Amino acid sequence: MTALVNSTRLAVVDVPKAAGCESSVGELPWIEDAGKVAPKDARAVSKLFFDRLRVLDEGSSEYQYARNTLIELNLSLVRFAAGRFRNRSEDMEDIVQVGTIGLIKAIDRFDLSREVEFTTFAIPYITGEIKRFFRDTSWAVHVPRSLQERRIALAQARDALAQRMDRSPTTGELADYLDLTPEEVNEGLVASNGYTAGSLDIPAGENSEEPAGSSFADRLGADDPGMEAVENLQALKPLMNELDERDRRILRMRFGQEMTQSEIGAELGVSQMHVSRLLTRTLSRLRAGLLTQT
Repeated sequence: MTALVNSTRLAVVDVPKAAGCESSVGELPWIEDAGKVAPKDARAVSKLFFDRLRVLDEGSSEYQYARNTLIELNLSLVRFAAGRFRNRSEDMEDIVQVGTIGLIKAIDRFDLSREVEFTTFAIPYITGEIKRFFRDTSWAVHVPRSLQERRIALAQARDALAQRMDRSPTTGELADYLDLTPEEVNEGLVASNGYTAGSLDIPAGENSEEPAGSSFADRLGADDPGMEAVENLQALKPLMNELDERDRRILRMRFGQEMTQSEIGAELGVSQMHVSRLLTRTLSRLRAGLLTQT
């Protein structure tokens, strides 16, 4: 069981070989390439390393060697569990990396005194970590975890009831089966729509009334520029009522009748400069009032 240290993405601590200890680290055998150990031998060697790991001081070089060797010895479990998800869109390397986290958790929590095979103990940890990864990252729209889990429960309940009744179950039947309220069932069904999302650039389809080659994005409306003007007018009404009659008259002549400042001055019997000051003061007052409302 000797070769070179396998350079996976896991950080394997390099334990120096002391003089006269070419084949061991403390009381453990020196395994340079744990990934090449046959599965049958890996199980036997793992028991030896687990037994030693229980009495080692965490953080010591021998502890790190034992722990990292156990990870290397059992990476085949991760690849086996990850193979169940090979048809997913996620990269297999990412799935293996996530499954390795589950393997590490299993190693840290395994106890030989339970008299359970490590393989039996570790697979649920590895699979659970991978499923958690899919649950947290596969949704196109983020929804609470409780709704994600409810979506899975609803899918399973729908399949079970459909086989039993030979038809699609109703919302009430799903609610009774899962001990939920109809509102909670509907909430879960609506949340299911967030699992996948299509691109707005997808063609609208042959049955669409849109021109050929158009996409769903073409159906989206745009902001009506006139709406902003309407909103501003509605907001200005109470502010205009606070102005005196002369100021309102000047605004009507300037913006309603589009008169020049000189024409307004001649109409009111004042200078063009005075009209300019009056307009500046009135517009500043209205602008401040609008900003206060927003």
